[in-house]
Formats: sequence, C-alpha cells, structure tokens
Amino acid sequence: MLPILENAATQGLVGERRTCMRCEVLPAPEDAGGDLHCWFPTSHVTNKMRAMLSGLGLRVMSTAADGVACSIPADAFDRVLAAFAEQLSDVELNDTRALLTPIGSAPVADDLPRVEPLSRLISRVSSQWLITLLRERRLTSFFQPIVLASSPSTIYGHEALLRGVGTEGELITPGQLFGSAKDAGLLFQLDLAARRSAIACAHQHGLQGKLFVNFAPTAIYDPASCLRSTVAAVDQTSIARSDVVFEIVETERAHDPKHLRKILDYYRGAGFRVALDDVGSGYSSLNLIHELRPDLLKLDMEMIRGVDLDPYKARIVANLFDVAAALGIDTLAEGVETDGELEWVTSHGATYVQGFLLARPAAEPKSVLAPRALAAA
Repeated sequence: MLPILENAATQGLVGERRTCMRCEVLPAPEDAGGDLHCWFPTSHVTNKMRAMLSGLGLRVMSTAADGVACSIPADAFDRVLAAFAEQLSDVELNDTRALLTPIGSAPVADDLPRVEPLSRLISRVSSQWLITLLRERRLTSFFQPIVLASSPSTIYGHEALLRGVGTEGELITPGQLFGSAKDAGLLFQLDLAARRSAIACAHQHGLQGKLFVNFAPTAIYDPASCLRSTVAAVDQTSIARSDVVFEIVETERAHDPKHLRKILDYYRGAGFRVALDDVGSGYSSLNLIHELRPDLLKLDMEMIRGVDLDPYKARIVANLFDVAAALGIDTLAEGVETDGELEWVTSHGATYVQGFLLARPAAEPKSVLAPRALAAA
C-alpha cells in the first residue's frame, strides 16, 4: 500500500513545486453535520423542501438569493440527505446548488468555489469510505504482463492496475473506486493516487521492463500543475522516465483534442512515452490517432475478442495494424484469451500482446513467463 511517496502532496519534490489544490487536497469529512445551504431551481421545489425539512423537525431559515438553510446535527445528517434523494428527481438534485458550512457559520465569499450540485454533495457524503481510504493511502497496484508478439514468452513490460484495500484487508475493484469517485467529484484525487500507487509499487517490487500507467485526461486541468507531482514521483524512484508509458483512458469522454495534445506534449517533453488506450471502441479514439500521434495504440479488447473467427473484426483490426505500421506506431492487442486470438494477432502484425491467456494481474510483477502459460486458460 503506497510504500513510498506518502508526503508527495506536501513536499517540494522538483524545483518550485506547487500543490495542485484540485488533485492533491481531499475534502474535509462531512459526516459530522453542519449548516446546509440550498438554492433550489424553482419556487415549487423550494416550498416542497421547506415543508420536508420542517417535517423532519429542523428549523428552516431563508438566505440570500431565495436560498434555504438549516442546521443538521451529526446524528440526522444521513437521514436528511436520504430524504432529499427520495423527494427530488435526478434533474432537481443536479439543478439544486448546495453548500455545507460548520454549524452557526454563514457563507462567505471564499465559500463560493465550494457551491456544487446537491447530487454531488449527497454522493460525496455516501463516499466517506473512499475519502478515508485515500486519506489513509489504502491503495495498491496489481501488474499484468505485456509480452512481445514475436516471442510471447518474453515480457516487455507490465500494466499497473489499481486496487483499493478495505479495512479488513479485502480488495476493492477499480470499478467500485472510480465509480464512487466520479459521482462524488473525487476523480482528480483518485486518478493522481492511482498514478502514484503504480509508480510506488513498481519501485517496491523492482519491476523490470516498461511500466504502463493509466491516466484519465478528464482528471487533469493543467498538465504543468496536475502532472508535476507524477513526474516527481517517478524521479524519486530508480525507474527511468524512458521506461514509463502513460496510457490515455476514457478517450470517449475526451472532447478537447487540444487539451489532450497539451497533456501528451507535457509527458513527451519530460521523456515518457504515451499510449492511446481502447482504440476501436468508438469513432473518437480513431479520430484522435492523427491528432495525437501516440507512440503506441492499444486495441480495445472487444475488437480482439474472437477476431480469428469474425471476418468483419479481422478486416478492421488488420487495417488498424497496417495503418499503425505505416505511421511507425507500435500496437498492443489487449484482452487475448484464446490460442486462436493469439495466433491471429501475432501473424497479422501486432507488436505486443496482453491478456488472461498469457497471465492475469497479480500483486507482484512477473520476471519470467513460462512458455507453457500460453496454453493455460
């Protein structure tokens, strides 16, 4: 669990490093009650919520701009927010603006940046477990080998895959982590923590070869501010920058190619390589190839699944391999699960291969991949 870099958010790691308030600062605990200030989208909703809060035995006060405020004690906090979620539609929850302040304190100008949709406040309160997990750094990374297509028993590198660690030592899947983070507005903090975990765990295990680290471009505002600590984390270890490949994930949500290009230029300028993940999963990722010109393309596993049996998939994937080869871009076929898929991608030009057929993610990176593993499911 993050064996190093524990104080990366506060140390001056490289030159004049500044803390990114969006990525590196966790919200204060919000399960102790407080004064809840709400601004509802219509007078009808305002009146309805006034009646609901009064019915719960709370004293309701009017505030500026037709807002409503009430003091909620700690033992009633979850009950009140659950009542909001039950009484309001998703649209009303998203359109209602909310602010939580300490009991007895009126909002001030400095509180304005913290005003947010009520839906997000409710999600964050229900995600206190995630805030605690991040604060206690209960994160680790598993590693899945990436092999040479020309020699499938030769390991080229490993992809780092995030796992949370529960209070009883149980593992929490990345789907649970990122799902809660997205709803609670914690994606920036979790994405940074995931990058740090990948680097720290790779260093701890003395990983050999390339390290593939995922990042979501939607969790990065300004590369110079948001990524500085990631670069510093690498430089704290024995891992060379040239051995790190940053993978752009969630390309279907990336609507600003200029922003993506700025991120890639930052990483490349710092000496890293960049991969475009999930290529083939949608038009957006295909369209980004010529705009971003990545060093490596990872073909979406749904395109690889059964490629040896489906002539439509086969033609599309073969064309992607041909285009990448012509442009001098390496390709990685991920999600390989059968001998037929492995044989097809290796014979049609893939540079690297990854999948359960070769090896599943494990807590420690593999140093050797036995040839007999190629026949294992």
